[in-house]
Amino acid sequence: MVSQLTTHIAPEEYLELERKAETRNEYLQGEVFAMTGASLRHNLITINIAAELKQQLKPTDCKVLVSDMRVGVPGAKLYTYPDVVVVCGEPQLEDAQFDTLLNPCLIIEVLSKSTAAYDQDIKFGYYRTIESLTEYLLVAQNQFHVTQHVKQPDGRWLLTDMRGLESRVELASVPCTLALREVYDRVSLD
Repeated sequence: MVSQLTTHIAPEEYLELERKAETRNEYLQGEVFAMTGASLRHNLITINIAAELKQQLKPTDCKVLVSDMRVGVPGAKLYTYPDVVVVCGEPQLEDAQFDTLLNPCLIIEVLSKSTAAYDQDIKFGYYRTIESLTEYLLVAQNQFHVTQHVKQPDGRWLLTDMRGLESRVELASVPCTLALREVYDRVSLD
């Protein structure tokens, strides 16, 4: 889902170009990567998660945002578009354009063959530097499987795997539970 577009531009130049672009591009350490379309499964899973979170978070001050909300990683020179993001309280935005979130508490990525390694390793490494982030979910689209990373009080991250449609993910960052049966509603693995 990611292909390299150009190399070595400043973050400010990226933001200026991105705000005028008709397509989304991610930025990492001076390199810009074009984002391509997502599969039917990817879209179904993303909307299922966002809908479940939105419903459960209605009585709170948390907001659920989807893949068009850019997240900036302060100090890391990373701008990315996670599949689902939750921010609680007042959103901190990078500048007066109001299009780059800096304080997510939960980030969820739906994995694809082309982005799985990047999402699991490189992105997560940068995401861990976001002070407000306390939880990161990786959701498979080729099996009923969710990997949950929860930041512990000592700064370490605890990994838990949930497999099968009967499993449930008790979120630590927000008062929600994601039943895998709902995450994968209407998703065919055939």
